[in-house]
Amino acid sequence: MPPSKSLEGKVALVTGASRGIGEEIARRFAAAGAAVAVSARTVAAGDHPLPGSLEETVAEIEAAGGQAVAIPADLSRREDRERLVAETQTRLGPVDVLVNNAAVTYFTPIRQFDPRRFDLMFEVQVTAPVHLAQLVLADMVTRGAGWILNISSPAAFHPSGPPYQSGGGGTVYGMCKAALERFTTGLASEVYSSGVAVNALSPTGLVVTPGVVHHELDKRVPVERHEPVSVMAEAALLLCSGDPSQLTGRIAYSQQVVAELSH
Repeated sequence: MPPSKSLEGKVALVTGASRGIGEEIARRFAAAGAAVAVSARTVAAGDHPLPGSLEETVAEIEAAGGQAVAIPADLSRREDRERLVAETQTRLGPVDVLVNNAAVTYFTPIRQFDPRRFDLMFEVQVTAPVHLAQLVLADMVTRGAGWILNISSPAAFHPSGPPYQSGGGGTVYGMCKAALERFTTGLASEVYSSGVAVNALSPTGLVVTPGVVHHELDKRVPVERHEPVSVMAEAALLLCSGDPSQLTGRIAYSQQVVAELSH
């Protein structure tokens, strides 16, 4: 395990932090000493059909003795992304750690996919991580250190076949994650000499988040392959507190990261 305060003095920005993986990463980073800006569209309990909100995430962090601020943002909007980073810098300081976790996902076969939903998915899952990285990189490069973590998925794998099993309408989601992973390795190579680490992290199993339950994905995966959300959070912490000269450019998987680095 890393030191209990391995992010002491650091500022972290976590998107999609009202529930699920993003919420747990924010909690874990705060416990490790980071001041955390949490962002999502769901501000208060009841604002969304799924459980979880920014207010609840912040309250949980503060109750545990950590520091967090809630900054609502719609990451499909360029001006919201710019405001999110500017407000984080004003309220907490320059961003040391950026976690791109937010996602909007629709599972529909390509022949029926709504073009507006297609554009929205790419804007939130691909364009937003690129733009947010651009917005925080200047400070990271100036300080000679920083960590960017993109939350990916095994959906980025190419389907195996023929014959093929039904894809369940996940082609666009897989495209987004594959693009995010290629962005990760490319950016890692670009900023390596600046002391900035860029990695992608996927769960090894299925993390049963509220979104997963909503899409009934948990019913397609045996229970023995379900993964506690805490494993993703621990892996995220290890990747975002490691040596950027060594721990960068990885397409990493949660359980392998924890097994390799938590000693």
